[in-house]
Amino acid sequence: MKPLTDTDYIHTLIAEGEHQQQDFKFEISDARKIAKTLSAFANTDGGRLLIGVKDNGKIAGVRSEEEKYMIEAAAQLYCVPEVEYTMQTYIVEGRQVLVVTIEETLHKPVYAKDETGKPLAYLRIKDENILATPIHLRVWQQSDNPRGELIRYTEREQLLLDQLEHGTLLSLNRYCRQTGISRRAAEHLLAKFVRYGIAEPVFENHKFYFRMKGE
Repeated sequence: MKPLTDTDYIHTLIAEGEHQQQDFKFEISDARKIAKTLSAFANTDGGRLLIGVKDNGKIAGVRSEEEKYMIEAAAQLYCVPEVEYTMQTYIVEGRQVLVVTIEETLHKPVYAKDETGKPLAYLRIKDENILATPIHLRVWQQSDNPRGELIRYTEREQLLLDQLEHGTLLSLNRYCRQTGISRRAAEHLLAKFVRYGIAEPVFENHKFYFRMKGE
């Protein structure tokens, strides 16, 4: 088999379209926006950024070296902690395409700073960067704590199980309303159920819901 040329390789990637592990960027004009994508990839399954490629898959090419510095700034200045990445340049149809690869991080979350410097963590769902919920943040924080934690079975745990066993998608608000427990306690408990594989988050209509795992 003859090795793939740059052109073949990039066209193969473009043919996949944008998805959970791939994003096209025509140009980089804002390092903060890129930091959001880097955070989302690092917090989910890792991914690839194709720079110099339009949303419709047309190759526009990278126009200046500046874009490489923008990626560096996004990864080092706007991501907390810093995001490790690799960058490779391919020449396709006489134009430069940058491929930036980000691995999934072991210690989540990776935050991206917004315009005010506030750190926000993102997830990659299909081809979108979605803000992680306080429950995701708690799952990550709990996972980083190596001490095993037993689920104490109280009325609260039983109530949550009953709600989940109805089989419908459960929102955090509805759970708080129906059980009368505080939002903080509800987030803690749901995070524990997610971490132990009892429940799982589901993203629908731009909102996160919860259901029994394996439903």
